[in-house]
Amino acid sequence: MSGTDDCVFCGIVAGDIPGRIVGESDDAVAFLDANPMAPGHTLVVPRTHRARLGDLSREESAAVFELVYDLAPDIEAAVDADGATVGLNDGPAAGQEVGHVHAHVIPRFDGDGGGPIHVAAGERPDLSDAELDDIAAEISD
Repeated sequence: MSGTDDCVFCGIVAGDIPGRIVGESDDAVAFLDANPMAPGHTLVVPRTHRARLGDLSREESAAVFELVYDLAPDIEAAVDADGATVGLNDGPAAGQEVGHVHAHVIPRFDGDGGGPIHVAAGERPDLSDAELDDIAAEISD
């Protein structure tokens, strides 16, 4: 395991900072968010410090998302949620506040006032079919 001295998530993974661990594997750890958006809000992080999603190895990515997959139903059941929003802010422009990759599992409740993940990016762009085709081509190259 490696980390950085100033990363709070590395401190939680190492046991140097208290955290309410709710699940773990060889390559990932899940703990309750200290400033939750909802009861049961959980963060899933790789054990090794990685700043951005693209910094993860395939194995680390699989470990993080496997733990999300395994825990999401348990989190919902624990707080009697009606659903969950699962997301990852990748980089400061996307709202990432801690520079260590982390997936959020946020329990959702009917009438909780929260919106869909679609509102995370602000207003929707008005893209033509040609622009969509160009973007698709760039991504798939």
